[in-house]
Amino acid sequence: MGLRAGAHLLPDDAAHWVVLDHLASMVAIVEADGRCLFANTAFEEVLGLSRRAVVGEAIFDWFTDPALLREVFTAVARNEYATSRLQAELKRHPHVYADGLHVQVIVTRYGRGDLVLVELVEVEQQTRQDREERALDQVQANKELIRNLAHEIKNPLGGIRGAAQLLEMELDDKSMTEYTQVIIHEADRLQSLVDRLLAPHRRPHLVGDVNIHEVCERVRSLILAEFPKGLKLWRDYDTSIPEFRGDREQLIQALLNIAHNAAQALAERIAQGDAVITFKTRVARRVTINRQLHRLALVLHIEDNGPGIPESIRDRIFYPLVSGRDGGSGLGLTLAQTFVQQHQGTIECESEPGRTVFKITIPLP
Repeated sequence: MGLRAGAHLLPDDAAHWVVLDHLASMVAIVEADGRCLFANTAFEEVLGLSRRAVVGEAIFDWFTDPALLREVFTAVARNEYATSRLQAELKRHPHVYADGLHVQVIVTRYGRGDLVLVELVEVEQQTRQDREERALDQVQANKELIRNLAHEIKNPLGGIRGAAQLLEMELDDKSMTEYTQVIIHEADRLQSLVDRLLAPHRRPHLVGDVNIHEVCERVRSLILAEFPKGLKLWRDYDTSIPEFRGDREQLIQALLNIAHNAAQALAERIAQGDAVITFKTRVARRVTINRQLHRLALVLHIEDNGPGIPESIRDRIFYPLVSGRDGGSGLGLTLAQTFVQQHQGTIECESEPGRTVFKITIPLP
C-alpha cells in the first residue's frame, strides 16, 4: 500500500482502508503534517493520478488555494474541533482534465491518533443528488395527483357522454344532433387523455433482456418514417454496452416521446433541411443514482439543434400537462420520466438555443 516508515497504523490495520474504495465520494487518510497515507479509488480517478503517486505527497499541493484548508486541517489535527467543512478547488492532472474541480471538503479527526480523514464531494454531484431527490419526490406527487384527478374526471365523463347519447335519441330536430356529437366527441377525447394519464400505473412491468441500441434503432425508424425529409438522425453508439434487464416497450416509448418532441420543435430547421437529432450511448463508471453507487451505468443522450426549451417552462418540463407547444398534451416527458425511473434511472435536461440534450442514466449489471 506504500505506507512510509513511521506511519501510525500497521499494514494489517491499513488493510481495512480498502473498504473506502467502495465509496462514491473521494476519501483520503492523512497524517497531521498533511502527508497522505491512503487515497481511495474515487480519489485516484478524479485526480487523474495513481494511488502510488498520491501516497506520501502533501494534500495541500492538490488544491489551487490551500491556505484556508491548511488552517482548518491544522485545527482539526490539533483536536480544536472534531470536523469542519469548506469549499475549495481541486487541481487535476493537466493531461487528463482541462480544468480544476470545485469540491466541498470535509475534514474529520480519524481514530485515536492524530490522523485526519479528508472527504471531498463534487459541488456539482451534490447539486445533482439534490436535483434527483426533488425529481423523485415530484414523480411521487405527480402519481398521486394524476391518479386522483383521473378518477375524479372519469365518472362525470361517463355521465356526460351517456346523457348526450340519450338526448340525441330524443331530439326531434336532427340538425341539433351536431351539438350532441360535439359533446360525445369531446367526452371521448377527455376519456382518452385520462386513459393515457393512468396507463403507466395500470400496465404491468414486462421485464426481459434489453439491447439499448435495438431500442434506439426502433425509435429512429419511427421518427424517420414520420419526418422523411429535412431531418437527419445521427448515431453515436458505444457497441460494448451490455444488455440489461428492463421493459423494452417502456424504454421505446420513453425515447420516442423525447425524440418526437425534438422533431416537432425542429419544424423550422426541417423546412430548411438542416435539422439534426443525435442518439449517443456511453458507459459511465462509479455512478451514484438516488444515493446508490453503481459500478456501471448506461448514459444515453438525445440531442437536437432546435430552438431550445422556453426558459419560462424549463424547470417544469417533466410536470404533467406542461407543454411548450400549442396543442401539446404535456404528457410525453412526464411518461418518459416515469418509465426511466421505473428502471431505477434518472432523466435530466440541458437546453439553450441551438442545443437541447436529454440525458438518460440507467444502472447496468
